[in-house]
Amino acid sequence: MFRSVLIANRGEIALRAIRACKEIGIRAVAVYSEADRTSPHLDEADDRVCIGGSRSADSYLNMDAIIQAALQKECQALHPGYGFLAENARFSALCAQSKITFIGPPPHAIRLMGDKARARETMKGLGLEPIPGSDGTLRSLGHAREAADQVGYPVLLKASAGGGGKGMRVVENEGALENAFNEAYLEAEKAFGNPALYMEKFISRGRHIEFQILADAYGNAIHLGERECSIQRSHQKLVEESPSPVIDEATRRNLGEKVSKAVAAIGYVNAGTVEFLRDEEGNLYFMEMNTRLQVEHPVTEMVTGFDIVNEQLRIAANCELSKTQDEIDIKGNAIEVRINAEDPDQGFKPDPGKIERFDPPALDSVRVDTHIKPGYTIPPFYDSLICKLIGHGRDRREAIETVKSALEAFTIEGVKTTIPIHLRILSSAAFEKGTYSTRFIPELLADKGHKSNG
Repeated sequence: MFRSVLIANRGEIALRAIRACKEIGIRAVAVYSEADRTSPHLDEADDRVCIGGSRSADSYLNMDAIIQAALQKECQALHPGYGFLAENARFSALCAQSKITFIGPPPHAIRLMGDKARARETMKGLGLEPIPGSDGTLRSLGHAREAADQVGYPVLLKASAGGGGKGMRVVENEGALENAFNEAYLEAEKAFGNPALYMEKFISRGRHIEFQILADAYGNAIHLGERECSIQRSHQKLVEESPSPVIDEATRRNLGEKVSKAVAAIGYVNAGTVEFLRDEEGNLYFMEMNTRLQVEHPVTEMVTGFDIVNEQLRIAANCELSKTQDEIDIKGNAIEVRINAEDPDQGFKPDPGKIERFDPPALDSVRVDTHIKPGYTIPPFYDSLICKLIGHGRDRREAIETVKSALEAFTIEGVKTTIPIHLRILSSAAFEKGTYSTRFIPELLADKGHKSNG
């Protein structure tokens, strides 16, 4: 096992990785930017090193500074968390060149799955049917027109190198295609340095289903069941649950087996997530693979009792998977809500500032992942996530009530948060019945007659 690991991230996920290291006797070294000099997560690290200025480009995206910090602190491995450099194949390769173990997949797997168009083709060949769409990337506007005529409107343009909603446009008809294509092309080039686009059939009332996988360097791969992530705003997830209300045991078993075999076939190693879109007829289409730890991994940990971050460390240290598929047991239901420093009544405008009071609920079956403490000032330079609240129940109804009770007992003062919108989501008939889709948030916000709590 490693003696020392550099945590190349910030906030709650950095603290999560620090604690996982310390649980198994690994020295954890934290990096930080000038803006994060007083971040509470640094207090739990064994050592720390400043890697640059407040902007992400000057610190958490500065590959050379991070590699130098790892070498300076004699770290044998590096955990990238999620976001920033977690899915950067060049960074993974730089770690290898510096003889630092990257706690994630090898560069070739990140490149393959990072190119969304190639990922579609690859997974189709391995038995995971993608959403109907273009064969590869779109060579021109004319090619896009031909593909749209074949697929049928509405269609979705997506950046081949992207994610997070950037370089993505819904096109309702032929008349809107040219503007949408040009806008998506320019946005993709600006965001990812790669303007390539591909096309999918737009499924307007789909459901976002993802399978958590783990794979070791010896060809073994398992899945930990699925998560439902359909509650989204601008392609950013707000609420996740496991298991999904619409996936039965036979589907979970059969699709999970296909997913495990597919990731093993491409030589994937460490944690990852294979994502699907379910249409109204119940068809599950492959969308993409996230080659990293997900924000929402705690919901899977709650229903399986399996420590995913601990397993990441073991896999990176060349250990075989600690469990076989037959040993994975899903018990009950779990729901996670992402609590952001945002004002839902002002279009989810970020609201960074000083946390005057922070009192998480002390309830059974509730977990709060956070680095926040009273008196801490949230910097304006990064993501607005301040904590994740996860509740478990013997069944879905109990999980919903557990999370609602926890949110009602949660006191955060000094900044606006998304707690009111989460209470509204969990109290809605569509969520309670499990009949929601990716259109849930736009439809909820369009309901003028239902004001948010608080």
